Amino acid sequence: MRRCWAISVMTLVLGSPLAGVAQTTNVPSPIRVGAAKVDVTPSGNELPKNNLGVLDRLYARAIVLDNGATSAALITVDAGAIPAALWQTVSERIEKELGISPGRVLLTATHTHSAGGPRGSNYSQKIVESVRLAKQRLSPARIGYGTGLSFINVNRQIVDPETGRWWEGANYDGPSDKTVAVLKFEGLDGSPIAVYYNYAVHAVLAGQLDQISGDIPGAASRYVEDSFDDRVVALWSSGAAGDQNPIYYQQTYDLREIRIKDYAKRGVDISNAMPPGGEGLNRGDPVVARLMNQQRQMVASMGQFLGEEVMHVMRGIERTETAVPLYGSFTNIRCPGRERTNEGRAGFEGTYKEGSPVEIRLGLMRVGDVMIGAVNAEVFNPIAQRLKRESRYKATMMATLTNGAARSGYIPDDGSFGKYTFEVLSSRLQPGCAESAIVNGILTLIDGARAAQ
Repeated sequence: MRRCWAISVMTLVLGSPLAGVAQTTNVPSPIRVGAAKVDVTPSGNELPKNNLGVLDRLYARAIVLDNGATSAALITVDAGAIPAALWQTVSERIEKELGISPGRVLLTATHTHSAGGPRGSNYSQKIVESVRLAKQRLSPARIGYGTGLSFINVNRQIVDPETGRWWEGANYDGPSDKTVAVLKFEGLDGSPIAVYYNYAVHAVLAGQLDQISGDIPGAASRYVEDSFDDRVVALWSSGAAGDQNPIYYQQTYDLREIRIKDYAKRGVDISNAMPPGGEGLNRGDPVVARLMNQQRQMVASMGQFLGEEVMHVMRGIERTETAVPLYGSFTNIRCPGRERTNEGRAGFEGTYKEGSPVEIRLGLMRVGDVMIGAVNAEVFNPIAQRLKRESRYKATMMATLTNGAARSGYIPDDGSFGKYTFEVLSSRLQPGCAESAIVNGILTLIDGARAAQ
């Protein structure tokens, strides 16, 4: 009954007219591009209660494109997520003040787990300001696309060999897309303007330091920008990383074991539940200090490795275009929901009751023949891989955590339901709907982009 109902809802929603707005140009004028970044690091009074300061600074980065008939904005913020209210405020202000409609805006969180808590009233203003500055810097440009490979991610769903239960760890044989997709923007003389790159890995290396950090996305973007003497703005785009961890994550596992033992001394069992941050860790312990220092080094190392691959791809892009169609659209899908009735991080079957339907916002940004599909949630990697297989366009990518935050929690692929991992157990979605609804929904938006050409 539930599976049939899920399919009927999916068909109804995807068969309806597009909920969003769309614009394109049949014969585009030469493209103009501008880019900027604005510091959005929390101030002292915005830091969480037990925060220990700033490891590295956070930014809102923006690229604005204009082909004479329409304009679009790509925005990335060093943040854990984009709350729905923030997306609404920012998109409305960008439309009112800068003339770019919400359908042609992609606002993405890097998903760093070290961005701090709630922000002040000027937070949205800073994000809008990055777009305003980028628009002010519009200049004639050309655009190129390419892909590379980076091996800093790994599937994180494993069966623990000791317990025989599902847990979190490096699954080298699990599904994991290593693709780094790169959009390069440069002046007509070849001078760099910006780069938009898409990769799937969780930004969790600095999560137990209790310091503000952009984690891997921030480190990679800073490395690219520094390599060009800050003449380029580098925007991270969060790929489908719901089931993807950094491949070198041992320090976090070791610190977890220390925390479990520390809590156990006080009669508290957290072996199947993990409090946030570094609670329960004695930072005066030389072992803890060493592991935390190694985590800081790992953030820089992985950022450098990913940044090097981004630049490797940039150097190899020879075909560029100056007449580029722009198109943007969005729609909503709805899938059956569930509410969990038991607890535990992983390893044991979850129990559920019927929940309210879950709405998920999908989007599409077309830049030339590059299709950027967007989902406002954390998506498992096989769903993005399926989208790329089924798309008519070779240059297709998925930007997750974009344009708001669905109440779905994680969005597992169909094959992952039944694995008792914390992502699957905590998902508010019933199985059998979301994977196909997302893929078919974005493919429908792509068909709309083709028809509008």
